[in-house]
Amino acid sequence: MQITASQVKELRERTGAGMMECKKALLATEGDLDGAVKALRKAGAAKAEKRSGRATSEGRIACYVHAGDKIGVLVEVNCETDFVARNEQFQQLGRDIAMHVAASNPRFVSREEVDETVLAEEREIFLAQAVAEGKPEAVAQKIVEGRINKFYQEACLLEQPFVKDPDRTVGQLVEEAVGTIGENIVVHRFVRYAVGD
Repeated sequence: MQITASQVKELRERTGAGMMECKKALLATEGDLDGAVKALRKAGAAKAEKRSGRATSEGRIACYVHAGDKIGVLVEVNCETDFVARNEQFQQLGRDIAMHVAASNPRFVSREEVDETVLAEEREIFLAQAVAEGKPEAVAQKIVEGRINKFYQEACLLEQPFVKDPDRTVGQLVEEAVGTIGENIVVHRFVRYAVGD
């Protein structure tokens, strides 16, 4: 099958992957653009898994100030080398994450950051709600666990649907960047300021 330069270009624009990776993905999917996007995303996730243990001592502070100057965000995104920290794709990732924090107002970066006292409070509230709905104890416990997972999706940055593309989470966005950039990337911390808070 013949893959055209315009197909490769379009796939590159959609994924940020290298030209040869795009061409290989298009060949593997017989020119199916959506299939090639999925293949590249899966490959990126596999690469991200391999790199997840590497030290991330370099990086950037990304910022975003929302129109009207009422909300501002600073996000620390780390990588392995200063070379990547200066890379435009890495810097764009930081800006996108900062914009996402401004829009979605997460409380934590990841599940691991959620304090046990916060989880205990949430469990207590969810259990009381389930009991008030008349659910039996065993069913209520399952409902609590389901609602805790929903809490993580709403409160943890990496589990929230990305505002620019709700079909993937911020965590998946970072994994894809790891796959295309070729280094471990970690969202270390963020702070969100809003006028009046």
